[in-house]
Amino acid sequence: MKRFLLLILFLTLPCALLPGCAGGTRQKVEKKNIQAQKPASAVKVIRWKYQLSGEYKHDIGAYTQGLFFYEGKLYESAGQYGESSLRIVELETGKVLKRKNFDRKYFLEGACVLDGLLYVLTWKEGICFVCDPATLEQKAQLRYRGEGWGLTTDGKSLIMSDGSDRIRYRDPNTFAVERELSVRYNGQPLEWLNELEYFGGHIWANVYGLELLVCIDPETGNVLEDIDCRGILPSNLKKPTTDVFNGIAYNPADGGLYVTGKYWPKLFRIRKAK
Repeated sequence: MKRFLLLILFLTLPCALLPGCAGGTRQKVEKKNIQAQKPASAVKVIRWKYQLSGEYKHDIGAYTQGLFFYEGKLYESAGQYGESSLRIVELETGKVLKRKNFDRKYFLEGACVLDGLLYVLTWKEGICFVCDPATLEQKAQLRYRGEGWGLTTDGKSLIMSDGSDRIRYRDPNTFAVERELSVRYNGQPLEWLNELEYFGGHIWANVYGLELLVCIDPETGNVLEDIDCRGILPSNLKKPTTDVFNGIAYNPADGGLYVTGKYWPKLFRIRKAK
């Protein structure tokens, strides 16, 4: 029912605001020493459609959370209690080349690599695991309050979402909040921000429950453009277990933008189209 209502909003109000996510608990953070957000004014969002430029097999057993390329390899973090894992995936075949399973008490979320270390969030456990990207073995843990959803990096800081309209920049050594960004869509708060990817000087995000990608200005928090990905997974490939659109990976090797979903059988390469 929740996804149905969101779809109705998306179909009837292309610039509609999304209802608050009960799962996206906003953290209580200390305001001192946190960089201020630049003043934002309402910016009209440019809407694009997608053009399909490739499709690949994807493990239908992966509840996709984080998706990214590192040193030419595709990495994926998969969630759910009792199913959570980190994977290195062969793009061309969808074959899982290396997999690290986590204890059933952890629900893995977004992941990224910064300065040779792989960081992966947990949903409600307040732990960010720090792993070796080659072996996927754990090296350390970092603690935080609140929920973890998406994670990416601009090459300096870790950038994290929690399902609300807030994105937080965090120190990779201490996980302390350096900066907090309030995201606005046509001047209004945009909640349900989920998986993140940083490229081209902007933050891209999935909006949970919608087949929609948004491009966020990291200075003002304004959504500058979005990509309407409705219908990207053909109806004949959907099963009762098929879940929401989620996962964004930019591949610097070919300039491609790769997307998928939770328990989806396909990974797609797309580009913007009028």
